[in-house]
Amino acid sequence: MAQTKTANIPATKRGPRTLAGTVPANDNARAQIVAQYEAALRLMQESKYDKAHAAFEKMLAAGAGELSERARMYSNACLLQTNKVKNSFANLEEHYDYAVSLLNDGNYEDAREQFTLILKANDKADYALYGLAVLSSMTGDAQRCLEHLTEAIRQNPQNRIQARSDSDFQDMADDPRFTELLYPEV
Repeated sequence: MAQTKTANIPATKRGPRTLAGTVPANDNARAQIVAQYEAALRLMQESKYDKAHAAFEKMLAAGAGELSERARMYSNACLLQTNKVKNSFANLEEHYDYAVSLLNDGNYEDAREQFTLILKANDKADYALYGLAVLSSMTGDAQRCLEHLTEAIRQNPQNRIQARSDSDFQDMADDPRFTELLYPEV
């Protein structure tokens, strides 16, 4: 049999391919943009819309390349969410109702923030202290619960009667300090 000689041609290594074409090898600038984009998306997913908006804007200012349209879209979505969060209330009781709805939905940090805003507007808002006591009870912070409930009762003794039958304090029922606070006359 006759042998044929084949030329030894070195194989060229191909770069990775995507649907959009080839990916430039070792493109540090693109890698940084992608990292910034991913970080901004994480902020957005964590509902930190102000920070996410700033991150997307920073990306756009630096030149986001192929991610510009997406970054612009997400930046606008962050603005919409930020404006949606900034609620205006006719009165503090309406604000309190909103805070309670956040608490009932399990948005504890947002509820805490709203109760705190109510107290900043009116430090005599015993109902906000009561809400913070409920929140602390639900999140397992017995000491804070007792502090808030003590102050709420000091400002409005009717809170003692309400707390006696409030199922949101069920986790506190076995705490002797809680029982002593609710039934001081025994």
